[in-house]
Parts: sequence; C-alpha cells; structure tokens
Amino acid sequence: MNTRRHFIGQLAMAVVVGPAFAAENNPLIQVYKSPTCGCCGKWVDHLRDAGFAVEATNVRDVSVYKREYGLPPQLASCHTGIVQGYVVEGHVPADDVIRMLRDKPAIKGIAVPGMPLGSPGMESPNPVRYETVSFDAAGETAVFAVHSPE
Repeated sequence: MNTRRHFIGQLAMAVVVGPAFAAENNPLIQVYKSPTCGCCGKWVDHLRDAGFAVEATNVRDVSVYKREYGLPPQLASCHTGIVQGYVVEGHVPADDVIRMLRDKPAIKGIAVPGMPLGSPGMESPNPVRYETVSFDAAGETAVFAVHSPE
C-alpha cells in the first residue's frame, strides 16, 4: 500500500516538475535566427517547452554562423543552434536533440533541411514525412530519425 502511494506521488512529481528538471539538466542551446522569422521563434518555444534553456540571438545574416560551424549547405534551414559543441540546424524536434546529447555520437550535428510542414515551429494541418539528418566534419550525412505524420 505504501509502495503504491509512493509510486503515485513520484509520478505526480515527475509530471509537475518534469520540464523544470529537464531545464536544470539540459545545457544551454544558443540559437542564431532572423528577427523577422516567426517559425524560428516557435521552434525556440518548442525547445523551452521541452525543458531546454535557450538563448536566442537575432542576427542580420544567419549564414555567417552556418559557415562558422561547418554546416553543409544542402542541410541549411532558417536558424542554427549550438549545444555542447553540436550544431542543431532547422526545425529539429527536441527529442532528437535530447537523444543526440544522451548518446553523444561522433558527429558534428543534426539538421532538418528546409522547413517541412509538421516539424516543430512549422505546425500544419497537412504535415509531411521528414527526416532529421546527422552530419560529420567531412559533410557525410546519415538519417538520424524519421518523422511521419500521425
């Protein structure tokens, strides 16, 4: 009986303090974005809702940061994030960022190229299937995750 009550109490605490706990344990994500891009702001909100601390910096030319951090041009999107030395390009779901940080793969970063409908920040009544792609320092890519409309 006490075990069940303890479990229910722990479950309630996880629901209530889950995002705060995640923010405490997840590192800062630095995001470079255009000041006029609404979908970039929605993606930042998505990360914050998942418990990440985000520092969003509005810049005139995001491509400067893409080049600086070695993003292959074919993977470009509208904003670039940096977290623990990894590049996070475009509308990458927070769960993919969490997985990357947990698994620490030998990659330069992950990206959702373009702006696919249904990705975080690009919500749509007509979402499409899209992929999160990993890339290394040589520009080699691989599928990191597949996201299909539900």
